[in-house]
Amino acid sequence: MLRAEEDACQILADGQVVSVRYASQFPAPRRERVSPGHLVAVAEAPSVSAVVVWRWYDAVVLGSDAGYVRLWEPAHGEVSAQRRRPQQQYDPGTRAYLSAGLPGAEWWVAGNAVDRAEDADVELDEVARLYTEHDMWDSAFG
Repeated sequence: MLRAEEDACQILADGQVVSVRYASQFPAPRRERVSPGHLVAVAEAPSVSAVVVWRWYDAVVLGSDAGYVRLWEPAHGEVSAQRRRPQQQYDPGTRAYLSAGLPGAEWWVAGNAVDRAEDADVELDEVARLYTEHDMWDSAFG
């Protein structure tokens, strides 16, 4: 994400800066919940404008143990997140994507932060499953 407004945000997609509105489920006030640097998932449907359906925080790894990773993120401070992939290593001082709200844990740490959003290793399948299991797709575009 490059810039956040209350009703839409500017993102870089396929090398172009585009404006995308938020899905109705995205909590308000939105300007306080999304910031430049966040990674967002955008959903598209035929003949409907694209919407932001999820976001991940870009956080700094402080340390880890067998099950959890301690991270620092500006809006939330220090958090302890469950690993999405138990075998993935997170070295102190590196950056990783952090999310909240997906079933199974209060906080999740996904893959390492990357330079290009297209290269991010995050739980898109889990986001899609959440929207499908709770019948949220139609209202996301409404």
